[in-house]
Amino acid sequence: MLTPIGRVRSNVTGQKEDYWGNIVSVIEFEKGQLDPEALQGLEDFSHVEVLFHLSDVPESSIERGGRHPRNNPNSPNVGILAQRAKARPNRIAATICQVIAVGQTSLTVRGLDAFDGSPVLDIKPVLSEFLPDKAHIRQPQWSHENDGTLFSQRYLYQMIC
Repeated sequence: MLTPIGRVRSNVTGQKEDYWGNIVSVIEFEKGQLDPEALQGLEDFSHVEVLFHLSDVPESSIERGGRHPRNNPNSPNVGILAQRAKARPNRIAATICQVIAVGQTSLTVRGLDAFDGSPVLDIKPVLSEFLPDKAHIRQPQWSHENDGTLFSQRYLYQMIC
């Protein structure tokens, strides 16, 4: 059992799959979940990784096996753990976001693919030493063949590098 440390506040409240790269969200921290100094020093980082619960995904839609990524029949049928789909067994998501502002009880970020009200489970600073060397990233061809409408991974990658 996990207790959220905050909630996402954004203007994205409905079904949205793509173009998250420019979305600005505010993570409002729950009273009593963090001490005031928990955010101290976070303003020195350009990016954070936000772990959040995909609470808007109905439990009945959870995939425990395989499927075509993005329900595209032209993509191979692969296991749910081999894709970044939201209908995951525990509905946990992780996104690297750009830090815009750090407040006393909030964090403003760009590029968080979470709906308004999503529970935030944890936040970690992004350290370059923990990122893989881009020359050594390997992924299947189908993951590139989504006409550029995915989360905007290209935008995200440019933000990180």
